[in-house]
Amino acid sequence: MAGMRSPLPRAVLTRLETGRVVVLSVLLGALVGGLSILLRMSLDALLRWGSVLTGYSPPGTPGEGGLMMAFGEALPWGLLTLPVVGVAYTLLVPAAQGDAMTQLVRGYHTRGQWPPVVTQLRTLLGTGLAYTSGLLVGRDSAFTSVGQLGARLLGRVTRLDAVEVRTLTLAGAAAALGTVLHAPLAAAVLVAEVLYRRFEFEFEVVMPCVLAAVAGTAVYGLAYGFTPLLSFPEVGTPAAPQLLPLLLVAVVVTLVGLLSLMVGKAIPDAWTTGWPRPVLGGVFGLLTAVLAVFATPAVLGDGSGWVQLSASGFVGTEGGMQGIWRWLLLALGARLAFGGGVLPSVGVGGLLGAGLGSVLGADTALSTMIGVVAFLTVTLNVPLAAALLAVAWGGEALLPTALVASGLAHALSGTAGLLPSQVASRGQSGVHLGGAALLPDTVRFIPRRAPDAPAVPYDALPAQAAAASDAETGGRELYRRGVPPGWRGARLKLLSLPPGVEIVGIVRDGTVRLPRPELLLTPDDELVFLARPDAYAALEGLLRLPGA
Repeated sequence: MAGMRSPLPRAVLTRLETGRVVVLSVLLGALVGGLSILLRMSLDALLRWGSVLTGYSPPGTPGEGGLMMAFGEALPWGLLTLPVVGVAYTLLVPAAQGDAMTQLVRGYHTRGQWPPVVTQLRTLLGTGLAYTSGLLVGRDSAFTSVGQLGARLLGRVTRLDAVEVRTLTLAGAAAALGTVLHAPLAAAVLVAEVLYRRFEFEFEVVMPCVLAAVAGTAVYGLAYGFTPLLSFPEVGTPAAPQLLPLLLVAVVVTLVGLLSLMVGKAIPDAWTTGWPRPVLGGVFGLLTAVLAVFATPAVLGDGSGWVQLSASGFVGTEGGMQGIWRWLLLALGARLAFGGGVLPSVGVGGLLGAGLGSVLGADTALSTMIGVVAFLTVTLNVPLAAALLAVAWGGEALLPTALVASGLAHALSGTAGLLPSQVASRGQSGVHLGGAALLPDTVRFIPRRAPDAPAVPYDALPAQAAAASDAETGGRELYRRGVPPGWRGARLKLLSLPPGVEIVGIVRDGTVRLPRPELLLTPDDELVFLARPDAYAALEGLLRLPGA
């Protein structure tokens, strides 16, 4: 949208922009749904090869065609491939960017600075290898990568501005998660909610995420059906004698989740980067293999199949021990990007809840789901999405119990979380701070001069600006930005700026010129804006500045 005044009323322009986002979100969802079908076919083929190598096939979930199989016994020699895969995973998934979910959140907060395509493809490859070999990496991580790549593909054929790139990348991830979790609404809310540690939302991205997730699930369901990922027996509101045991389950699982975060933070940063990273990746794979041989092969896989068996009453107190082993792997591997997705937390929380419920005499299905909700809330900071996942898998009758469990877990856990790229609130996000390249910190204000005043050398600008008082700026800051395409060739007097924003300089040929109403802007110019951070953010949204 051009920065100059449009002959169309603003209400009409807003409807046109909204209609474009709706169409792009649906198209992206359909594209990601098709890519998710291809990804599932690839993962299923790799899982078959992995089961031949290790002699064991983790139980799948009903929604993904699992549980109708023999699990087998883990072969010691075949499990020696796990350390090799652990090393390969840490080499493929960059330490600076993290796993797929971490990349998604960090890219949004850095104003769309997503990792290069090669990095995303490496992450997808590493995630696929780790998941199919049995390491604690849920298949949802691979789908999250595919969702981000789908947004890039759409950007190749459609001109997207910066706002659309950020929004549609989140929508693509929501579409992919909707397919793998079989819960489009919960996936859309999760993507909007996972950006922050506190209970905050990006309401402007919820609608595109919902549309993309619904479209993606519709396409994916044509190939694989629409059954829930997990199938829970019909449960209702818990009876009075069940309330205290279920409350204890929520509290204990929450505290165990917080403990896992503390263990992860205790690992020095130097161990998770450089040459120690692949070494620890190999140690993580070796530890998984040892547990599979000497403790239980149930530690292999993302654990969602065991959660299904727990909810159905086939796993009692022994489910708690399986959950503890998985908790150990998550606590030690999270800093290396093992287990940072949704399904590993579902597996740990569900098994812990099932074990605790069996000990306390609570309903197994309810305690399993409460464990899932509480652990997801702690690790990913998604209380509402966790409750919606419970509803999608177990029915609407679970909603009151799930909301209480997620609210309690969020109140106890605060702003702790598994994803290092999350920020505490919208006010700390680069998207809402303006985020354009700022001039030096000493620059506060450029005093106006006469229209015929000579150009100011750019090198002298900080010294001049530092002489102005903070009182003159009114809390405003200076932003430097290239001329948007819609402004090229326009005169300054024709530009329309939102309240609280003014152009105080034009950088041309290495010098800063003062703004004159008749000055024509060229493609090589750069503009210096004086504005409050919130006003500048409004300006960027108005201009729909093109993304990189």
